[in-house]
Amino acid sequence: MNQNRRPLKRAIKKLAGFFVGLAFASTAFAHVFPQKQEPGAGASVAAPSQVKITFDGPLEPAFSSLTITNAVGKQVNAEKSLVDAHQPDVITVALPPLQAGRYIVHWVAVASDGHRTHGDYAFEVK
Repeated sequence: MNQNRRPLKRAIKKLAGFFVGLAFASTAFAHVFPQKQEPGAGASVAAPSQVKITFDGPLEPAFSSLTITNAVGKQVNAEKSLVDAHQPDVITVALPPLQAGRYIVHWVAVASDGHRTHGDYAFEVK
């Protein structure tokens, strides 16, 4: 009867090895996500001079971006967003003086390993 259990034990070991390998592979191909937004999602603030997002990992500057639109979808930032050379997990974009209203931040973040994430959030200027 011991011989009947050997194939089962081998199959369980192989399956466990597969799951361990899968766990390590998923951490090697991580995506980056926002950790802190200024102004924050849903915030009601005085007109900010910039939007700043800190991510949980370094960004690829050539492919990461921030775009700010007003309530009717018109882009309000004229300047291009920049990834901070000294803090590669931070991206900012300068803003012109904003009028009261709702604004939407659209972000694209490409991790240094090439994986892309994107999203948006809104804030309000008083």
